[in-house]
Amino acid sequence: MGCGRVGSELAARLESGEHSVSVIDKNPTAFRMLRYQFKGKKIEGYGFDEDILREAGIERAEAFAAVSSGDNSNIVAARLAREKFEVPLVVARIYDPRRAEIYQRLGIPTVATVKWTTDQVMRVLIPDQIASDWRDPTADIALVTLILPDEWAGWKVEELEAEGHRRVVGVTRTGHARIVGPHMVLQEGDQVHLAVDEDGLRELRPRVLAARRESRDQLDEPREANR
Repeated sequence: MGCGRVGSELAARLESGEHSVSVIDKNPTAFRMLRYQFKGKKIEGYGFDEDILREAGIERAEAFAAVSSGDNSNIVAARLAREKFEVPLVVARIYDPRRAEIYQRLGIPTVATVKWTTDQVMRVLIPDQIASDWRDPTADIALVTLILPDEWAGWKVEELEAEGHRRVVGVTRTGHARIVGPHMVLQEGDQVHLAVDEDGLRELRPRVLAARRESRDQLDEPREANR
C-alpha cells in the first residue's frame, strides 16, 4: 500500500525477485512512479478498505507492506492484514518514532528511519535473505541482521555463534536494541545482529532457508486442509 518512492522501489525489487506484486494507492497518478515494465496489479483505493485489499489479492498474499505517507493509514492497514486476513509477513512504515515503538510492542514490525526504509522493509518481506548492514572494504567481515525464524525461538544466543566465524553482537526486541551475552534466550520476532565472515555466513544461510521452508510447509498444511 502506497506508491510513492518507497512503494514503487519495493514493487520493482520484489518483481525482480520473481514475486507477484499488487500495488494499492488512492491517487491513480501515483502509479506513474512504477517502472515501465511493471507487470503487477495496480489498484486504486484505500489500503484499509477490505474490498480493496481483497481485489489486490490479500487472501492469498504471503506479505504486506504499508508504506503510504500516513501513519494512521499504514498502521490500520497493517493490523487489518495481520489480524483479519492473517498475512504471515506484515510491515508498516511509521514516520513518528514514538508511535513506531508502540506498534512494535503490538507485534507489527515498523520502519521509522527514512534512509533505510526500503532495505529494512525488504528484510521483513523476504526474511530468507540475510541483509548486510555493513561490510569492510576487503569484504572479509560483515555486520548482518537476521529476523529470527519462529522455530528458533527458545534458542540461546550461543547456538547461533561459531567460534572465529560468527558472533552475535546484539538483539533488537520490541523496538529496543541491546548487547547480549551467550546465554540469553531468543524470542519470536527478535532481530539478531551478527558479525560474520564468509564462512560463517555461508554456513548460516542454508540453516535459515531450511527453517523458513519448514515454517511455510506447516502454514500451508492447514490451508490445504480447509480447501
